[in-house]
Amino acid sequence: MTSTRLSRLELLAPAKNLECGIAAIDHGADAVYIGASRFGARVAAGNSVDDISQLCRYAHQFGAKVYVTVNTIVYDDELDDTRRLLADLRDACVDAILVQDMAVLQMAKALGLTCHASTQTDNRQAEKVAWLAGQGFSRVVLARELSVEEISHIHAQVPDVELEVFVHGALCVSYSGLCYASQHCFGRSANRGACAQFCRMKFDLIDSEGREIEYQRHLLSLKDLNQSAHLLELAEAGATSFKIEGRLKDVAYVKNVTAAYSELLNQIVRQHPDRYERASQGSVAYTFRPDLNKSFHRGYTTYFLHGRQPDIASFDTPKALGEMVGTVKELRGNSFTVAGTASFSNGDGLCFIDDSRELQGFRVNRVEGNRLFPQLMPRALRRGMRLYRNSDQAFERLLSKPSAERKIPVTMHLEPTADGFALTMDGAMVEMAIPHQTAEKPQRDNIIRQLTKLGGTPFTCVDVVLPHPFPYFIPSSQLAELRRQAVSLRQAQSLRRPNPEFAPSKPGVCAVQTPTQLPPAYRVPYLSNIANDEARDFYGQHGLADASPAFELREPATGALLMQCRHCLRYALGYCVRHGGRQPQWAEPLYLQLGNGQRFRLEFDCRHCQMNVYA
Repeated sequence: MTSTRLSRLELLAPAKNLECGIAAIDHGADAVYIGASRFGARVAAGNSVDDISQLCRYAHQFGAKVYVTVNTIVYDDELDDTRRLLADLRDACVDAILVQDMAVLQMAKALGLTCHASTQTDNRQAEKVAWLAGQGFSRVVLARELSVEEISHIHAQVPDVELEVFVHGALCVSYSGLCYASQHCFGRSANRGACAQFCRMKFDLIDSEGREIEYQRHLLSLKDLNQSAHLLELAEAGATSFKIEGRLKDVAYVKNVTAAYSELLNQIVRQHPDRYERASQGSVAYTFRPDLNKSFHRGYTTYFLHGRQPDIASFDTPKALGEMVGTVKELRGNSFTVAGTASFSNGDGLCFIDDSRELQGFRVNRVEGNRLFPQLMPRALRRGMRLYRNSDQAFERLLSKPSAERKIPVTMHLEPTADGFALTMDGAMVEMAIPHQTAEKPQRDNIIRQLTKLGGTPFTCVDVVLPHPFPYFIPSSQLAELRRQAVSLRQAQSLRRPNPEFAPSKPGVCAVQTPTQLPPAYRVPYLSNIANDEARDFYGQHGLADASPAFELREPATGALLMQCRHCLRYALGYCVRHGGRQPQWAEPLYLQLGNGQRFRLEFDCRHCQMNVYA
């Protein structure tokens, strides 16, 4: 009878800093991703190599992993610094780095580092994933826009490549790596970690004859991703790593969201023990009940998981709405009552969408049952309006304290040897020369009590196994020393994890042989994001005839392609005829217009079901 290898499910949590990284591990993450001091796609979330090394030591106790983002494009004068950083990260025992720039890939391979292809490399087709695997990436982070069917197809085409999918957090409206709006408008490159969030701004939508279709709305601002109800579908499609977005989020966000998804993955493992297991060790006890509605979000969407959906955008506001807590029942002077079942605390932050479709927020000064007294009564508040809570004081107080404890269950075996005793703890065996003394009374209870004193370690003992009979007396001090040595050896074994040796992909796994066969997006020269000579040489050696420089290195050009979006305003506003919408009455092309008058032309590429934004 052959045994089936279980699929490992990895929960991958964000770490803005060391504190967030440790909190993620404590609350159930199997891996964390963190930015180094430079060259990460969130320039505001950098960390020293010393902190990253400390996080690795902490994570590796539980068999959890640490991935470091080195996923910006790199300029020629930064190559030496990048190479030194990669060497330092190797010495810190990081488990992998996330990469966009092919020069960084070549450096990392030379150092023996494991590489994951960042979502910035625009990974939405099986051919592209196969090509990346052929270059040496062991894992590919898929585009957020993919449906479960598309993920399943990619997995079927390249089954040996690990697939990482986003399951929670903020959504970029453009395919990642192919957004140049921030660079074009503000000189801040998204591919360099400095996105100015152009997509969260207000726009007018006007047609070619100057008619206003929409006025001052957040037309490119998407809701936040939430796939919490669809993790099993994603696992069955071939995803092995489930990624929470949020390397700029605080520790309370990391605690709550990580705990929520960890419990959901545990539920899948319990329901399908013959198919799945978690990718790290340890069980977690929480002092709170995780609730995704209580952490920052702009409203939730499953995006394109089951095809195109009508309500994926947040046109009224790019800010956090939070959980819906009821409706305004009655207004009276400086207070109002709420119809609903929620309970409130002094200091809660509430908000609502006013009659002008603007988000209004306020603090609760005092609570008397369902009557709330704001610090300042909002003038725009009306009877019947929906209320949302984006700051829950009672919940935040829980998360401000120690809120989880993660322990690895172990079994201990104690047995006599020729000249003493041996204690084995999950395969870690230590021996001590201790004279054999016959006990005058049973010792089992004292032995168990001494060996199970594991406070301050990542372990908890679930059983102590002794041979029967066990007629020996062992002094408590020597039992304690046996325990200390066994714990030390077990911890050393978990930390003795050399970085996996780089292994090229298997011959034949690559379905795409040269970059000239990459998806059509790359036929626009600057979309390969080539920012240095080493990357240019790499693409040249792989057959890319026009190895043009990155957008960031070019002169600003009128009419340049700035964004490629699966989000489509035609569809969102009900005017996509192909999907049953009304026939539009406007004159195309349409334009997005900022408050300063700057315009951006829209192209509706119906063949690829895509909206493009041009300068």
